[in-house]
Amino acid sequence: MADAQETNERRLRRLRQMRKTRSITNASEALAGIWQAGKKPDSIILRSTLLRADGARSRLTKLVLPRGIALRFYLLAVFEAQCRLDTGDPWQNVLPLKGGESWSTLVAIDGAYDSRSGTYDAALENMPPELRGRARSEEQWREGKLETLRLQQIKGALRTLAELEQEDALVTMPQGARGQRLYEHFSLMKESGRGHKQTPDSYTVPAVHWEAAKTITLPKDFFLKGWIQVLNPSEVATWLILRMMSRWAPTKHHTSGVFLTTQLRMQAFGLRDDAWEDGCQRLLEFGLIRHAKSPETENTAGGEDTSPVMKALFSQPTRVRQRYEPHFWQVTDSGLAKDAAETLDRELTLRQKGLDAAATNRAQHETGHTPAHE
Repeated sequence: MADAQETNERRLRRLRQMRKTRSITNASEALAGIWQAGKKPDSIILRSTLLRADGARSRLTKLVLPRGIALRFYLLAVFEAQCRLDTGDPWQNVLPLKGGESWSTLVAIDGAYDSRSGTYDAALENMPPELRGRARSEEQWREGKLETLRLQQIKGALRTLAELEQEDALVTMPQGARGQRLYEHFSLMKESGRGHKQTPDSYTVPAVHWEAAKTITLPKDFFLKGWIQVLNPSEVATWLILRMMSRWAPTKHHTSGVFLTTQLRMQAFGLRDDAWEDGCQRLLEFGLIRHAKSPETENTAGGEDTSPVMKALFSQPTRVRQRYEPHFWQVTDSGLAKDAAETLDRELTLRQKGLDAAATNRAQHETGHTPAHE
């Protein structure tokens, strides 16, 4: 309980700092500018090879990390590519890492938090007078500090994407004469990774594939309304998997919902219980998925895809042998139209109140003190 309480409190603090500094708003406006100036796609197409594990961890789950923005950055790069390029066009980097209209402007972060003072402004307060005098304003100083931190985050993301197992790498970077990484010259790889051949499998814009299992679509509002900036990697991974399942079995998704048991989830996607269960619960609270009524028919293969793996995924669980019945989910794209930061602020605040109350009740129970009832 304490871990959940502290984690939620920290997340709420970071969210409110990003809202205070307009970090989410600025990043969303930068993405909207790219969308408006480009091809204005209604949806971004993602090859499902990013998600598929086939018995091992997928590239997606290797990016479900407690820190860093590797998964976010890859999806942002795909968004930028599809706003600019036609189907089949190869990707080439046209943005600098920092400055105006750069990769840095597409990322929202909260900044450096000082735990001793409990503020984000400790560095500013401790800045020597001569440096403070050079700053034209505190706001400009903070923005300069945030840009430096965003650049560090982007470089960290590029390292993570490049340092996946060689054939799985989602980014490649050349090296300079002294062996240093040339971050600004990075190249984006397809969702299936660099590949094992000498020539890397560089990113090209896909088309929606006629086979449902080949591609999934991400509505533009996921990027433009700030969701990509505020969802945790495990939540993004869970949402992508549910979107993939809804495309595999659209009729079942619409009528009775889709589900995943532990064994099949690990086999197909490599996503562990804690990440999945927490991801589903948060997505439910945020309005991006909803509970579907469990169907009455048992042991019925319901997926439109007839492959053995898909039959297993969409067969109803045997109720007698299951320890518990998995939740059946439906993806609700209407939730994406809402402002992500406002939605999370509201829902995380409600959750924090519940966690705080539960912690207080537990402490009172352990000490033998119970609140007096009038």
